[in-house]
Amino acid sequence: MAEAKHGDTVRVHYTGTLDDGTKFDTSAEREPLEFTIGEGTLLEAFESAVTGLCPGESTRVKVPAEAAYGQRRDALVGQLPRTQLPDDLTPEIGMQLQLQPPEGQPVVMTIIAMDDDRITLDGNHHLAGQNLNFDISLLEIL
Repeated sequence: MAEAKHGDTVRVHYTGTLDDGTKFDTSAEREPLEFTIGEGTLLEAFESAVTGLCPGESTRVKVPAEAAYGQRRDALVGQLPRTQLPDDLTPEIGMQLQLQPPEGQPVVMTIIAMDDDRITLDGNHHLAGQNLNFDISLLEIL
């Protein structure tokens, strides 16, 4: 039976959990995840875990925070005066905003707190600082 290798397009089912067992994502209730090994569209450790599997085989991989979304960085948390928000925007905790810095790429920030004058935004990925655990089953090599 063929083993998945670099350049193969594969379909997998997976479940991602944190170290405390909290499930943060799964493909169990939807279509399998399809990707090409080596394209870099997923975490490198996830793609590497699939490499060498045969259809029908499963594996478990732990991805340390540094190899996933990195450690949380306090420098990515800041405040913005409410007056800088568009008039038609009603901010809510958890809402994501795309901001365009004067130089560089747009940045997605999440509202984590607010008061009458300011909103506090967090640019960290919501899984930053977390080790990620994946149970992966290779369904097929396309």
